[in-house]
Amino acid sequence: MKRLAVGPMTTLEYNEWWVRRINDNTPKSSQGNSQSIEEHVRVVPSELEIIRQDFERRNEELEKKIEQIEEEKMNLRLDLDVQKLEAEKLRKGKNKAEEDLYSLKIDYKKLHLSIRTAGLGKTSEQ
Repeated sequence: MKRLAVGPMTTLEYNEWWVRRINDNTPKSSQGNSQSIEEHVRVVPSELEIIRQDFERRNEELEKKIEQIEEEKMNLRLDLDVQKLEAEKLRKGKNKAEEDLYSLKIDYKKLHLSIRTAGLGKTSEQ
């Protein structure tokens, strides 16, 4: 029976390089560098996160704009209601004035007719 002895597939140089690489990535505190580990390892936002933040900011702006437009709409409705009330008041006043004018015309005709029938409308020359 033949046996095959299998050793590690990596070389000694590769292992040394790997250890140096791992050690190079760990932050070391030095007196010249006052950065904390949190600052050193801070997370850079992904493109998706940046897009999400832009979307949220734009969404807030649009919500504020919607609130302003709804408030303006409400104010315009109130103005419209006031104008409708004023128009109705003027219409009623006009109708009342027309009724009064018609009543005065009728009274004038009656008065004129009664003056003619009483003979007061004739002068002494006639």
